[in-house]
Amino acid sequence: MPAIRLVTEIPGPKSRALVARREAAMPPGAAKLTSLGIAHAHGATMTDLDGNTFLDFAGGIGMLAVGHTPDNVVAALQAQAAELVHMCAIVASHESSVALAERLNALAPGPAKKRTALMNSGAEALETAVHISRAFTKRQGVVVFEGSYHGRTNLTLAMTSKFNLFKKGFGPFAPEVYRLAFPNLYRCPPGMTEEAYVDWHIAQLDHGFTAFVDPTHVACVVIEPVQGEGGFLTAPARWLQRLRELCDQHGMLLVADEVQCGMGRTGKLWAIDHSGVVPDIVTTAKSLGAGTPISAIIGRADVMEAPHPGGLGGTYSGSPLACVAALAALDTITDPAFLARANEIGERMRSRLLALQARFPRFVGDVRGLGPMLAIELVKDPTTREPWMEATQAVNAATLQRGLVTIRAGLYSNCVRFLPPLTLTDAEVDEAMDVVDASVAEVAQRLGGA
Repeated sequence: MPAIRLVTEIPGPKSRALVARREAAMPPGAAKLTSLGIAHAHGATMTDLDGNTFLDFAGGIGMLAVGHTPDNVVAALQAQAAELVHMCAIVASHESSVALAERLNALAPGPAKKRTALMNSGAEALETAVHISRAFTKRQGVVVFEGSYHGRTNLTLAMTSKFNLFKKGFGPFAPEVYRLAFPNLYRCPPGMTEEAYVDWHIAQLDHGFTAFVDPTHVACVVIEPVQGEGGFLTAPARWLQRLRELCDQHGMLLVADEVQCGMGRTGKLWAIDHSGVVPDIVTTAKSLGAGTPISAIIGRADVMEAPHPGGLGGTYSGSPLACVAALAALDTITDPAFLARANEIGERMRSRLLALQARFPRFVGDVRGLGPMLAIELVKDPTTREPWMEATQAVNAATLQRGLVTIRAGLYSNCVRFLPPLTLTDAEVDEAMDVVDASVAEVAQRLGGA
C-alpha cells in the first residue's frame, strides 16, 4: 500500500481554516512553508486535518531522524510526565539530565575528557559555545563562513549568512564576528579542478587570518561540517584539517555546529567524523530531542570549565521531558544498524536524484550532501549556474500537491533539500523519489528547463 493518500484538494478546507486562524493570531514574520494543518504523524508520514496522508521529507527541518512519535520516545515521555515534568537545573539535579550529559560526553568526537552543558535550542547552544570559548581563551573574535546558519538570536544572527531572509531589518548585530569564504565546490571557477579550488580556499584561510582578523584575537572558529541553510554544502576534509591546524597553531577553539547535520543525519553520528577532524566543542540539537526542545554543548573538560559558576544555564535547560526523549533517541541513533540503514537510504535516494539530474542536466545543476542529507540545486543554465529560486518554489509546491513535503535551502533559496526520517522503508523512499521525479519533470517542462 502506498504511504501517500490524498482525499481532498491540497490544502483541504480544515487546513485552510486552521491556517486562517494562525494568520489572524500570529505575525507574518513567523513564516510557514506550507498551508497544511497537521492532526497526527508517525514514522515518515503525517496526516492533516482533512485526512490526507503525506510523506514528510522536511522532517521538522532536521529534527526527526528517528521519525514522528517513535514508540520508545513516546513511552519515555509518558513515564517521565507522570513523575517529574520540570525541575530547573539551577535549583536541583535530576537523573535524566545527568545521564544525558554522561552519555553525550562518551559519544562526542575525540579521546579527551568531556563535559556537557544542556540548553533548549540550536541558537542557544551556539551562543553558549561562543561564551565558553571567550571565557577560556580570553579573546573576543568569532570566525564564521559564507553560507552559514547558526540561529536567530542577536549574536547568532551576526554569525549567520543569507542576509535578506534572516537578518534584514534586525540590526545592529553583535560585533567581533568575522566571515571567511567557504569552499562551494559546485561553484568552482571554469577551468579549475576541485582539488585546485580546495587548495585556493586553504590559501584563503591564511589570507583571511591576515586581512580580516589576526588569529591571536580569535576565540573560536565555528563551522558546519555540512551547511544546512547554505544548501547542504560539505566542507572538504583537507580544508577542515587545515582549519584544525590553524586553530592548534594559534590557540583558537574549533567549534563544530552539528545542529542540523549531526545525530546520524549524514550516516555517522557526527558529520565531522567523515573528515577525521576532532573539534574542541560540538553543538547538537534538532534530532537529539526527537521533536522536543533540547540542545547540548559538548567540549573538552578544560574548555567547558572556564565559565564561572552561574555563567551558564537557563530556566528550562535540561528539561526532564526533553532529556528522556533525547536518551531514547540516542538509543536508536547510536545503534550501528540504524546508521547502516541511514547510509542505505542515502544511497538509494542519491541514485534516484543522480538519474534525475541526468534526465534534466539543464535544470538540476547539482546533487550533493552526505549520506541521507541530500539536496538538489536548480539553475537556469548549467554553464552560468544562475540560481533559479522560482523553480525551487514550484518544485516544492508540486511535490506537496502529490503528497510529499519538501522545503528549500541554499544561499540563493534555489535548492530542494531532503531531511526525511531515517526510519524510511525502501518502498517509502521509492514513492517519495517518484514524486520528486514527476514534480521536477512537470516544472522543467513548464518553466523551460527540460
